[in-house]
Amino acid sequence: MTQAKTVHIISHTHWDREWYLPYEKHHMRLIKLMDNLLATLQTDPDFKSFHLDGQTIMLEDYLQIRPEKRPLLEKYVREGRIHIGPWYILQDEFLTSSEANVRNLLYGHKDAKRFGAVSRTGYFPDSFGNMGQAPQLLLQAGIENSVFGRGVKPTGFNNEVSGQAAYESPYSEMVWEAPDGSRVLGILFANWYSNGNEIPVDSEEAREYWQRKLKEAEAYASTPHLLMMNGCDHQPVQQNVAEAIKVAQELFPEYRFVHSNFTDYIAAVTAEAPEHLSVVRGELRSQHTDGWSTLVNTASSRIYLKQLNNQGQTLLEKVAEPLAAFAHATGKAPYPHHLFEYAWKTLMQNHPHDSICGCSVDEVHDEMVMRFAKSRHVAETIAEDSLNVLAEEVDTSILAALSEVDETAYPLIVFNTTGWIRSGVVTAELELGRIYFGSGMGFAEMKNTLRELPLDSLRLLDPHGRAVSFSFEDQGVSFGYDLPEDRFRQPYFARKIKVRFEAEVVPALGYKTYVLMQGGQVSVRSRIGCETSEACCAGEGEWERGASSLVTGELSMENEYLAVTVEANGSLTVKDKVTGKMFRDLCIYEDTGDIGNEYMYKQPDGDIPITTRDGAAVISIAEDEPFRASFEIVHTLQIPASADARLGEEQKELIWFTGRKAGRSAALTELRIRTLVSLERGGRGVQVEASFRNEAEDHRLRMLFSSGIAADTHKADSVFEAAERSNLPAAEWANPSNCQHQQAFVLVRDEAHGLTIANQGLPEYEILPGETAGIAVTLLRAVGEMGDWGYFPTPGAQCRGEHAVRLEIIPFGRALPNRVKDEAGETESMIRAHQLQVPWSVKQTGIHAGSLPAVQSFLSWKGEDLIFSALKISPDTGGIIARWYNAAHGARTLSLRPGFAIKEARRSNIMEELLAPAELESLAVNPAEIITLHLLLPAQQSIAT
Repeated sequence: MTQAKTVHIISHTHWDREWYLPYEKHHMRLIKLMDNLLATLQTDPDFKSFHLDGQTIMLEDYLQIRPEKRPLLEKYVREGRIHIGPWYILQDEFLTSSEANVRNLLYGHKDAKRFGAVSRTGYFPDSFGNMGQAPQLLLQAGIENSVFGRGVKPTGFNNEVSGQAAYESPYSEMVWEAPDGSRVLGILFANWYSNGNEIPVDSEEAREYWQRKLKEAEAYASTPHLLMMNGCDHQPVQQNVAEAIKVAQELFPEYRFVHSNFTDYIAAVTAEAPEHLSVVRGELRSQHTDGWSTLVNTASSRIYLKQLNNQGQTLLEKVAEPLAAFAHATGKAPYPHHLFEYAWKTLMQNHPHDSICGCSVDEVHDEMVMRFAKSRHVAETIAEDSLNVLAEEVDTSILAALSEVDETAYPLIVFNTTGWIRSGVVTAELELGRIYFGSGMGFAEMKNTLRELPLDSLRLLDPHGRAVSFSFEDQGVSFGYDLPEDRFRQPYFARKIKVRFEAEVVPALGYKTYVLMQGGQVSVRSRIGCETSEACCAGEGEWERGASSLVTGELSMENEYLAVTVEANGSLTVKDKVTGKMFRDLCIYEDTGDIGNEYMYKQPDGDIPITTRDGAAVISIAEDEPFRASFEIVHTLQIPASADARLGEEQKELIWFTGRKAGRSAALTELRIRTLVSLERGGRGVQVEASFRNEAEDHRLRMLFSSGIAADTHKADSVFEAAERSNLPAAEWANPSNCQHQQAFVLVRDEAHGLTIANQGLPEYEILPGETAGIAVTLLRAVGEMGDWGYFPTPGAQCRGEHAVRLEIIPFGRALPNRVKDEAGETESMIRAHQLQVPWSVKQTGIHAGSLPAVQSFLSWKGEDLIFSALKISPDTGGIIARWYNAAHGARTLSLRPGFAIKEARRSNIMEELLAPAELESLAVNPAEIITLHLLLPAQQSIAT
């Protein structure tokens, strides 16, 4: 009999490292699973292979307890009986940064190679939606397929889809296309990744089982190859699967049953797939569903985790890596690959979907906070070490000659590790004097000597010798210590001040040196240190600015570009002076009930939002400096203290959240929100910082922005793209909420004007329906249970306590005729949103000679619509890796000029492989392309460790 169809049975387990149990309890179950797997492989030659869930961290976790098992693991990986990688962990794609997704592949490949082989399966079994650029990332990593569990709704064989709407496929197989045109074979777990779980060995049970399972698989298959996933979440190994397969073969001889693996299955599907599979493009976000099971509200569950993650990712990829690369390029410091691997892996241990999504039990997220701190401490140490090296290399001796009289000078270097020229207000703590405990002085004498240092004649100069407006706060005398590498710790007392000023046009991926001086008169000298940077001379005619206030009234402030009015209800009206556009009703707060869970938001039936729209706020001037003005706005809301008692009953009875009837309680509690709204002298955006103490439960707090712009679509920052999304969901969407993911920003625009709302670590937004697009950004979501398959109380998810958030309002658009030179477009607003993420790095140093000028860009570049992404060192070649992506759908050109010697420039990919030679003067960048360059250093500089 002809065997027309092959049933591929793939044994696996989907390993949520932590979820409904804390990490160590899952860890103990992993040890048992792996012990049983190795025993099965040793004793049963017919147990062909096991897929280890696409993530190498499972091997790390196992060997932490069973290091003696490593040789056996390596043997089975080399033999193809255990399939590992290509990821380090199975991340949530939308809640982790572009570069974190790349590091995930890099470290996953590195680990898998150490064991002998890397699985070439683009595995996303349970991601809560899939990033649009995944096909491009996978292809650059040499992977030509993707297997995923969410994001597309298949319709089944011969079911007609009206118009073949986007993100729909009649089959579980499809072509998945990234915005740049990269294509991979996409395979959806149409019947989930457990459709072949626990296969019966008993003949009668097996007959009923396979009759049902084969029918379900055939409903979606476009080829004769049927996929059966033999496993599920934390599923133990089915040790008798070989016997179960023999029983199935006897019962259904018209099929061929094989204990398979993804390599063989995908090869078979590829060979026999129809020529015209449906093409799904870009993000897979389950838009063609009812909207209740997309799990998008995990973006707002435990927002404090998202903020910590944003801070940790930024410190690694946008601060520590560039600074360490700068230091390495000087030839004075090795690049600490081993420390970066430890910091990245520690951070990524918080990136699995049940971890970073905030949808686990409280113990899981308590441990995550410690991991975030551990990774952050390593990143801060690397950055500080790099700053020490760089500060010693900057020639500050010429700065001492900026005054005509002898005086004390305190040089400080402001580092800009973003990819673009940057201006903004910098805050730095400076030492004016230090006395070590070993000086022979008593404590009282040491402190009195430091307290007597004068503060009445301080002046701040830029590298041109021009005075810079600044303010400072006396921090008094404080204890400190050095930890020398060649002797015991050295404690001291120091006199410190906190300085605040506007640093202007600091070069991209570079720095600018300032000097604080005591006494004397300023002598304006010629430019210093500009030989390596055009950026430091930009705006030369504007250095002599007046020191007038930005405050223009009791409730208003204004700079060259924006005029801001604080209304009586605490909302903002912002006039874009460049375009003439007026934006009203910005920064209105909205509080609603939430009877959902960590996965999904559910507003109680009949719940009326509580807002600040019709209330009154207490408003006062908080800051009035020549370089920045700020207003403090205080709102006091009375909100329900929690949901009513019915919610607890419904949770315990496992009533699905969509069917709950609970409301908000009659008891009220106070929610006091302090908002600080700031405008910098050269700022093109309005900075908004809000802080509040949450004592309420079961509610959601958002900030609303009315754009006044009529548009059908908007853009949101996502992984290596500014994804364009419809303002309205698909027709199948039934959920009243249409929340979505963002990273650095969301923007709306029409032909003439646009509004970008940038944020730090606030990944959930919603486009509000109406004639003009409103933007809502979630600041807090407080719920009391995990949700999903049982009752798991999570009081920690109520997020009681202090919270602080930061956003920026950035108008852009077509300039008025008399302001054309000031015009800023959509990409410029994106750049400002990306710069909002990155802190300034400041290092005080002494007066000394050095190999570096007072102003420098280590890597200057030009490229319209290109977004800078990474600067680091390759562990394989010691060369510098630089990466951008094209935010436009048209071809662009990149040119760059390194501020250091290079031996050769080559094209590369996200795996940092050496490809074709690159001409740095003009590099073609395709639409939506992720472009990576490999800059090889001279041999004497290749000192990476």
